[in-house]
Amino acid sequence: MTLPLIAPFALPDQPGPDEARRLAEDELSRRVYDEAQPSFLDRIALAISDFFDSLVLRGVGEAWSPIVVVLVLCGLAALIAVGLVVWGRPKLAHRQRSASALLFGEDDVRPAAELRRDAEAHAAAGRWEQAIADRFRALARALEERDVLDPVPGLTAHGMAEIAAEFFPQQAAVVRTGASHFDDVRYLRRPGTAAMYSDVARADDDVAGARPAMLAPAFGAAP
Repeated sequence: MTLPLIAPFALPDQPGPDEARRLAEDELSRRVYDEAQPSFLDRIALAISDFFDSLVLRGVGEAWSPIVVVLVLCGLAALIAVGLVVWGRPKLAHRQRSASALLFGEDDVRPAAELRRDAEAHAAAGRWEQAIADRFRALARALEERDVLDPVPGLTAHGMAEIAAEFFPQQAAVVRTGASHFDDVRYLRRPGTAAMYSDVARADDDVAGARPAMLAPAFGAAP
């Protein structure tokens, strides 16, 4: 039996180098490859993903070190800003309290300069009781304005004199005398005199021209 002859399988012609390059360029230029390229948002997402991968591969300490620096700087800037806002606030609050505080049992918001002017006017008119009371109030209000004395509710004239004596020991005697004159005309209803007013005015002037001998706060003193 004779088997039929089978024609050998013919292989296609292999393209040369130039033809192969041309065919590859034609293939890559097709639209399907363009659509497969990552977009700009894809690149951002990839970068974020690589960053979080680096946290796992390199360790939290090394990967977060730049972020920690930025956070520390931002924290310091925030603290400085808060400090600038808070700085001076106690003094502002102190002034607000002084403006509405009871001054030896009376709601008196006059500043020290105004109290002195009113005292002088009363003295010129011979109203010694009012002159003594206002001049001693001027002494107390001046201490508040200098942040030496805090307007503690219920503070008496002699209590204020004892606090002032700690800050102004050389003027302690005249301030205590002024406090006694204030109590005499204000509470004991004793008549005031020109000599009594002179004592209170001297105490006010002496304290106004002196510097506090201590900076540490005493009981009732401003913080």
